[in-house]
Amino acid sequence: MRQILLLILLFFVGQWFVKTLRRAQPQARPGADPRQPGQGAWRANGGAQGNGPGGSFGANDGGAKAGSNGSALPEPMVRCAECGVHAPRSESVSVGAQSFCSAAHERAYDARKTGQDRPAR
Repeated sequence: MRQILLLILLFFVGQWFVKTLRRAQPQARPGADPRQPGQGAWRANGGAQGNGPGGSFGANDGGAKAGSNGSALPEPMVRCAECGVHAPRSESVSVGAQSFCSAAHERAYDARKTGQDRPAR
C-alpha cells in the first residue's frame, strides 16, 4: 500500500514540476520582447533566428521586412483566380475584384473568359 501511495505522490510531484517548467520557459527565452507576451525570439529578431545547429528557419526576406518597421504583422495573402496559388498582396496583380499571382495568369484568365463570351459557330 505504501508503494502505491508513493507512486501517486511521485506522479503529482512530477506533474507539478513539469507545469512549473512550462510556465517559466517563455520568460527565459533570449531576445523575447517583454512588452508583447508570447512573442519568441523568432519574431523579435525579424524571423532570422536559427533552428538548431546550422539551421536557417525563417531566413527569407519576408520576416526581415516585417521587423524593420517595428510591426510584426504578416502580409495578407490573396488567391490567384487562374491557378489558385496564394501570393502576397504586394506581389500580386489585381484587376477589379480578381487577384492573380502574375501578369501572365491575368492575361490567360482574360483570354479564357473572353473566349467563353464569344457566340458558338
